Amino acid sequence: MQIDDIRVFIPCKNYEQSQCFYKALGFKIEDASNDLCVCTFGECTFFLQRYYNKTFAENLMLQLCVLNIDEAYELISNLNGFDIRFEGIKQEPWGSVIYLWGPSGELWHVTELN
Repeated sequence: MQIDDIRVFIPCKNYEQSQCFYKALGFKIEDASNDLCVCTFGECTFFLQRYYNKTFAENLMLQLCVLNIDEAYELISNLNGFDIRFEGIKQEPWGSVIYLWGPSGELWHVTELN
């Protein structure tokens, strides 16, 4: 078996709000069906689904690797109109990270690796 890609399906408490949030982060959004869209940034993709399970969403963690953590922080800290929260840049032995909770409670580890 050869694996080409792995894509996660992210649940949405509010499908339209989540689409706007990911657009604001720079993702391109393409409908796959009435209840599913593909979010793309370069070669990276994931699915947003019109499905919500609070326990699943609030326990979902993803890592978004970036080349410049300061640039990512600038973008994140200027997002307005979304039910999100984030913490400042933290230094870890393996790199720098911003913890960003998306509109459905999903936790993104926005990371610049060493």
